[in-house]
Amino acid sequence: MAIEHDYFGVLASGPDGSIFWTEVVDLGDQRVTVDLTAPDQDDVSADALDVAAAMISGLESIDLRARGAMVSELDDRTSEVTEYILQQQELLGEELEDMLVDISGDVHIDVIRSLELVSVTILADEHGGSDPFAVLEYALDRDATDDVLLVNLDSEGAVLSVTSAE
Repeated sequence: MAIEHDYFGVLASGPDGSIFWTEVVDLGDQRVTVDLTAPDQDDVSADALDVAAAMISGLESIDLRARGAMVSELDDRTSEVTEYILQQQELLGEELEDMLVDISGDVHIDVIRSLELVSVTILADEHGGSDPFAVLEYALDRDATDDVLLVNLDSEGAVLSVTSAE
């Protein structure tokens, strides 16, 4: 079986009924891998696909919302965002400054601005639920797959949480 959608085209299901779609999109000067997945195509509604398409088309505003959520977590010294930044400072030392795209004097803000949006995973079967509908993966170094921050969004685009991959 398959689902057809204006944005995604034909989403064919695998032998187990799951669907998967992937594309690399441009966000400014960044290349972002976007995956849409669901373990059972029967759990994916046309509304979920419409919301997913809108998120992909509006990725710039979603990215700004996610970064804003990271900034708001800087007030909490025990937040995963703060811990991630401290870990990067310890790991990279003076080399951290070379990875920053802008140096304002506030290292925490500079790190958040310098994070690269590496991927977006849309869990199409979670539309309207309490679990994340989209997961945005950020890294200071695209090749450091363990050193990432994950921003979880609901199907309305609201930030549910910011976590580290650890």
